[in-house]
Amino acid sequence: MREIGGFEFPENKEEAENWEHFVLTRALAQHVLCVAHTRVEGMWSAYCDAVPGYNHDNEYQEVLDHGDKLPVRIAEAIFPQFKGIPYAH
Repeated sequence: MREIGGFEFPENKEEAENWEHFVLTRALAQHVLCVAHTRVEGMWSAYCDAVPGYNHDNEYQEVLDHGDKLPVRIAEAIFPQFKGIPYAH
């Protein structure tokens, strides 16, 4: 595994098979959820969407699957924890 910005990323196919991405959520309002996650190639991306707002822990996957990808400057402002990791465009 290689480390980028404090996160570990796989370097080969065997490591990639067992690797799990890191997910971080940030609610902008009860019904607006932003979700960032690391990607296997050593990058990260962030998405935002409206959600029912009942339980963000259960709603984040829908945001990853169907949300709008955030522009890099906005994503970096919401998720400074990913500083030093390239953003996937």
